[in-house]
Amino acid sequence: MDKDATQAEEKQNTNLEEVVRQQTVRRNILLTTPALVVLFIAASGPLLVMFLFSFLTPGDYGGVKWEASTQAWFQVFFHTDIFDDTVSIADAHLSILWRSVKLSGLTTILCFVLGFPTAYFIATRPAESRNFWLFLVTIPFWTNLLIRTFAVLEIIRNAGVINSFLLAIGVIDAPLDMLYTDTAILLGMTYVYIPLMILPIYASLERFDFRLVEAGYDLYASRLKVLKRIIVPLIKPGVIAGSILVFIPSLGAYVTPRILGGGKNLMLGNLIELQFGQGRNWPLGAALSLTLLAIVMIALIFYVRSAQRAGAGKDS
Repeated sequence: MDKDATQAEEKQNTNLEEVVRQQTVRRNILLTTPALVVLFIAASGPLLVMFLFSFLTPGDYGGVKWEASTQAWFQVFFHTDIFDDTVSIADAHLSILWRSVKLSGLTTILCFVLGFPTAYFIATRPAESRNFWLFLVTIPFWTNLLIRTFAVLEIIRNAGVINSFLLAIGVIDAPLDMLYTDTAILLGMTYVYIPLMILPIYASLERFDFRLVEAGYDLYASRLKVLKRIIVPLIKPGVIAGSILVFIPSLGAYVTPRILGGGKNLMLGNLIELQFGQGRNWPLGAALSLTLLAIVMIALIFYVRSAQRAGAGKDS
């Protein structure tokens, strides 16, 4: 009898705990529902508007006409001649798309090349001095993006710091044309986004066991092999995170290409703004925006899969 009573009491307590847990879950859902609804509307609302606009007809003076059309999606990749209606590839759009992907990829690579040694240097400093070095890395975030971009412009323009110095020491006879080129955009985006590469890599290096490096040296491995076989594989999640944090915002960059490219070297962000502004073709701008979103989603899927493989390799 005592055993049956004990089991009944334990079952009753278990049922009571389950009821309390369910009530807690319901209460948490009710408390978070308003915030989730607001976030869903704020995140999906503009995307739904862009999706709808991309299947409408452009208005005469901007805006849209509520007439269904797939012309905007056609114009993303193709061009129709206004005289003989012949269809050809939209070379300008594809060129801008290629420039955006190319410069974003090069920016990511350059940020890694410069950011990895910086993060490694900070991670190998004494613990009491690391915060100071991280403070120096994060200082650019305190300044507006527009001001930082104009600072780069002042450095690389014809009468800027670099050309003035090279002219003064007699290395060149005429200023180098660095401004309003792809190289200028690349330098500007690298300067803007390099902290986003340094910080994730540093976070991985901070947890890295440097005794593994010493073990590699004890086994007569060269520095290059230690870097390639030990350090990089173990901090790969940080490298992937930093790469995606640099690639995605640089892919949709607007301010830096606009100022350092001078309106001649457009990227996707500039092309989209042009369609909503001077071009007065909102459906095409919406279609280009969704095309940019698709590229970002592909990059995110690549990041997730790479992170999963890195995690699986680390666990094994």
